[in-house]
Amino acid sequence: MIERIGGRLPDAERDRLAAIAYRIRRLSVEMITWGQWGHIGGSFSMAEILAVLYFRHMSVRPEDPAWEGRDRLILSKAHGSPGLYAAMALRGYFPESEIYSYCELGGILEGHTDMTRTPGLEASGGPLGMGLSVAVGRALGLRYKADPRARVFCILGDGECNEGNVWEAAMAAAHYQLDDLIAVVDYNKVMAKGFVHDQMAIEPFADKWRAFGWEVLEVDGHDLDALDDAFHRARWILPHGRPIVVIAHTVKGMGVEAAEFNSKWHTHAPDGATADRMLRELARRYGFPDEGYSRLDDPVAKETFYGGE
Repeated sequence: MIERIGGRLPDAERDRLAAIAYRIRRLSVEMITWGQWGHIGGSFSMAEILAVLYFRHMSVRPEDPAWEGRDRLILSKAHGSPGLYAAMALRGYFPESEIYSYCELGGILEGHTDMTRTPGLEASGGPLGMGLSVAVGRALGLRYKADPRARVFCILGDGECNEGNVWEAAMAAAHYQLDDLIAVVDYNKVMAKGFVHDQMAIEPFADKWRAFGWEVLEVDGHDLDALDDAFHRARWILPHGRPIVVIAHTVKGMGVEAAEFNSKWHTHAPDGATADRMLRELARRYGFPDEGYSRLDDPVAKETFYGGE
């Protein structure tokens, strides 16, 4: 059962976070369309998660990405990099204009996360199931740092929880009592080829984490109030001595009807006209001024998407 965790954000703060989540989706479409590769569905589903973490709960200094006291975020579902890059650009790690270097030779934004190229990334990614192991190592390492307040956040996909390495890491985290580790599962129900429950069912999911010794919070991953309160409880209130997982129930492709719960949009790049329609739908749905694909008038974009017409 999904918990409706108590506590509500001030209206102005909720509106601010909603605007950031909208911008994360918008920038994701922009970079995937421009690069002609990427994962819209999984970037859209975690937009609110990223907004609440980067703009409310994570202690970071974008101007000093290697600051020792920072919180660490590891994107285990590294194919969701457009959403992460969008959040990082909005947070100030690099200019928003860098999104057009996505998947470009010499650019700073790889299709899968590469910590040697992108300022502020804590780990490289690609093979699914590896991120939680990296997060466990980071959480263990923080025990020997001068500032014990730092936390390690790890965002996983529900489909990648089919990987045995996830559960080895989960077992290790509980064994070492890593209460500075907060895993977040983007439970959007859809994998590359179809629904998770058809490909490899993972339920009873929350019970599995509890059986491995984790504290579990289960929330609506698009409810900004619920996410905010869950991360507050995870960091400050839950008992010490156990790792925490926030299971965030989300919608793959949330925000564009044609992409919602649609495995086609797991890995698929729109052409310019489709991107324009997507962005106008997002604007209508989230109450922002109608604004289409911003590079349709660029001659290079026209050559790319319309054959120069």
